[in-house]
Amino acid sequence: MYPNKVINTLGQRVAVVGLGAVGGYIAAHFAKAGVDVVGFARAKHLEAIEKNGIKIEEDSACWNVHLDARELEDLDGYFEGYFDIVLFCVKSYDLVDAYEHIKSHIDKNTVLLSFSNGVNNGDVLRKLSKASVLDGCVYILSHIEKAGVIRKKGKLFCATFGGDKKAVKALGEIFEKAKLRFKTPEDIQTALWQKYIFISAFATLCSYYNKSIGAVYEYHYEEAKTLLEEIALVAKAKGVNIVEEVQKALKSASKVPYDSLTSMHLDFRKKKKVELESLCGFVAKEQSVQTPTMEKMYRALLKKQRL
Repeated sequence: MYPNKVINTLGQRVAVVGLGAVGGYIAAHFAKAGVDVVGFARAKHLEAIEKNGIKIEEDSACWNVHLDARELEDLDGYFEGYFDIVLFCVKSYDLVDAYEHIKSHIDKNTVLLSFSNGVNNGDVLRKLSKASVLDGCVYILSHIEKAGVIRKKGKLFCATFGGDKKAVKALGEIFEKAKLRFKTPEDIQTALWQKYIFISAFATLCSYYNKSIGAVYEYHYEEAKTLLEEIALVAKAKGVNIVEEVQKALKSASKVPYDSLTSMHLDFRKKKKVELESLCGFVAKEQSVQTPTMEKMYRALLKKQRL
């Protein structure tokens, strides 16, 4: 399918596993900046990218770029050599499978980072690999508009990652070259929960009520506040204090475009597999604190998922 080649050992060879709403946007910027990047996608989305490149639609700009895009299932054992950096931009339930397909091109010097939703993806990767694993998350409102096209709403974008300083520096240089905003906080666990509290609450609420973030904020404010407080209690039980994030998350919800939808809500609408366990179950199943609102919504969404 592809010409035989050896992975370039000069400079940084980057893999972006998953060219969806997050990975597609990041990989496109990497390619545009001349980063040596390979992206992985599937089906019609991959076919469109191979034919026309990946197209990015933003509020004030529209552009496209060609990049080396492949089928992940065809990679294992295909190349000789290793990637320097691997970004996993897949759904949380696909993380382990994605790693298994690319692991023959990962060694102890490879930097791994998952941008999947959730707060324990780094722990998952550390159990699987001896590579240098960073923890991180990304702030962006985007979705696949159609095959080969990523639609980003608003100006919000920030990749946040932390861990081994040498690995953080190497990854930071790539984001800087691509002119993508990033942060490298000392306390990455708190940073993970600062994002998680928002996406967990509003992915749950939007999916439960089948409404946009703006509509949830307008019509279900008190319930949103209660749910955010429950998530903060779970974080506290795990040694992370994010109480102040409750009001910050509500303020953020009031500022995003009114019709913004979460990825889990979109997946429910499309009757696709959803990240229910990482975004809802992780909180609802916490035994050390009471989370009645999340438990109620989790049970309802479990039933909805099976329909």
